[in-house]
Amino acid sequence: MQHRIIVLGAGYSGAIAAGRLARRLYREEVAVTLVNAEPDFVERVRLHQLAAGQYLRPRPFAEMFAGTGVEVKLAQVTAVDADRRTVAVTAADGAEELSYDTLVYALGSEWNDQGVPGAAEHAHQIASRPGALRLRERLAGLDAGQSVVVVGGGLTGIEAATEIAEARPDLDVALAARGGLGDWLSPKGRRHLRKVFGGLGITVHEHTAVTGVEADRVITADGTFPAAVTVWTTGFAVHPIARATTLEVTGTGQIVVDATMRSVSHPQVYAIGDAAMAMGPGDKPLRMSCASGTPMAWQAADAIAARLTGGKLPNMPLRYFNQCISLGREEGLIQYVTADDRAVRAALTGRLAAFYKELICKGAAWGVANPLLGMARRRRVVHEPVGVDPAVEAPA
Repeated sequence: MQHRIIVLGAGYSGAIAAGRLARRLYREEVAVTLVNAEPDFVERVRLHQLAAGQYLRPRPFAEMFAGTGVEVKLAQVTAVDADRRTVAVTAADGAEELSYDTLVYALGSEWNDQGVPGAAEHAHQIASRPGALRLRERLAGLDAGQSVVVVGGGLTGIEAATEIAEARPDLDVALAARGGLGDWLSPKGRRHLRKVFGGLGITVHEHTAVTGVEADRVITADGTFPAAVTVWTTGFAVHPIARATTLEVTGTGQIVVDATMRSVSHPQVYAIGDAAMAMGPGDKPLRMSCASGTPMAWQAADAIAARLTGGKLPNMPLRYFNQCISLGREEGLIQYVTADDRAVRAALTGRLAAFYKELICKGAAWGVANPLLGMARRRRVVHEPVGVDPAVEAPA
């Protein structure tokens, strides 16, 4: 009987893990099923480009996983029973229950309105392709001189504001940030960011807390300013399904995992990407990002394969190297960081940084379809990974 591995969610983390497992293990011994609601891979790191009117090449899973043995099941996940080892899904032909031996939970995150009045009703989000497409349509209908306010001064907000301002120089684009603009960056990074914002004509409202959103304006603690379109980029909220299970989760709903991405409460469940609470260098939680999700997927897939085949567990440190920020198509900023994600003095700026960021985006998408870089050959399954097996728990 095949060992049944189900991967929930086909974002960067889930898709990489599924492909890596399928290429790592023999398909006659292990069945890998990837459950996702959409038939195409979504390049989430490019959704600000989609919203600004650019064309993104479709990446169908049927092509990406052709010949790998990964079965892609198009369905919406509705529930997980971690004790019975089942997943409830709804597909085009109705509801169904799937049974697993090992589960990889990678349902990711969605936008977070932070409970601000009017945000859910009036603001646009770019945390999903449908949201980016709705914003794209709304921006296309704006007349010259109308205002766009991006709320949130993190990486997503900065990329969205610069992309929109570059694509539509006829619009009045503003960014509202709770802190200072790029205040976590190095001095060189902050200077370059302000230079690009100034060149694109983006108004910056620093140290501004948005307390409400209406159809035509944004409300702050100090007053209001017009907003024909409000773009909400104040962070992400974890997909809610895990919170409804018996899995141990944090207050934010993230699944608590060990160094191999395995649930601390249910050893048959692994969690990766935004859905997992994993610790990085300095005992700091890894931030929600593709930069975190990709190595988490490698770690989980290799750990599952090791436990199934009797191999040694991976011992790859999860760390950061840089933060890659696109500032439109012509400008970029690569902020180099410490292992625990704190900015250092060094930063790459300008066209070279934009080229570097583009390579990173292309590389991330390439890595989904080609997840075996640096991996060993396939190994045979030797036992079922029930509980903890001391013979394979020592890291390599």
